[in-house]
Amino acid sequence: MLPGIEQAAFEERPDWVLVYGDTNSTLAGALAGAKAGFRVAHVEAGLRSFDLTMPEELNRMLVDRVSALLFAPAEAAVTNLRREGIVNGVRVVGDVMLDANLRLAPIARARSRALAEAGVEPGGYALVTVHREANVRETALGGIVEALNALEETVVLPLHPRTAAAIEEQGHRFGGHVHARPPLGYLDFAALASQARVILTDSGGVQKEAYWHGVPCVTLRENTEWVETVELGWNRLAGSDPQRIVEEARAARAQLQHPPLYGDGHAADSIADLICTIDRE
Repeated sequence: MLPGIEQAAFEERPDWVLVYGDTNSTLAGALAGAKAGFRVAHVEAGLRSFDLTMPEELNRMLVDRVSALLFAPAEAAVTNLRREGIVNGVRVVGDVMLDANLRLAPIARARSRALAEAGVEPGGYALVTVHREANVRETALGGIVEALNALEETVVLPLHPRTAAAIEEQGHRFGGHVHARPPLGYLDFAALASQARVILTDSGGVQKEAYWHGVPCVTLRENTEWVETVELGWNRLAGSDPQRIVEEARAARAQLQHPPLYGDGHAADSIADLICTIDRE
């Protein structure tokens, strides 16, 4: 990715190279922009799981180091950056995923037929996603499959291609109440996520979406960068231990407190305004 992005940057001569999140393409964009001499702006800056075995954690740290403008989703991210000596160019703007969630979740519930196609009723199923590298290894994936088979309620499991391949290779089998399905588009997934009884996931984005939908979440990891969701009781960490997963899924309940998290739904507007005006500050 590096030479391709670098070539595009030289051709376009941008004022800013804007990168989002923590993927390998995020790192490639940030490195290409910085090495070519362009200013880098990082959306979703300052997140930390403090787990260096996660590729995403290394990507976040490196991207934040080369960024001139760091758009943080919440104050906890600012604190993380300050601990690392990064204070210049940091702005709290909220989360652009919330922008999308507020705009598209109502459309998803109105238009999607995902619940009917899965054969489930609102509040009567668990929605599960598994995709992280650590969770498709045999021991971890076996524990997760065991836990899903032990749940009493219907489980809807849109399968990431990597997870589907690992399940086939390792020979895992699901019980009849676990409905493994192909990957879903955003609207269908939002319809299922917003009406589940509980969500089990190893995705950072889905943890946030669960909170915004008011659905309790069980995270299939030992840590999370979205610590506020855990502190408020909406998110429980269970790792890949089958007993812990089952116990946490059964105990997961909506909490009385549900304060706004990660902005007001206008993060994209704030980011655009800052990028256009930062040189005049």
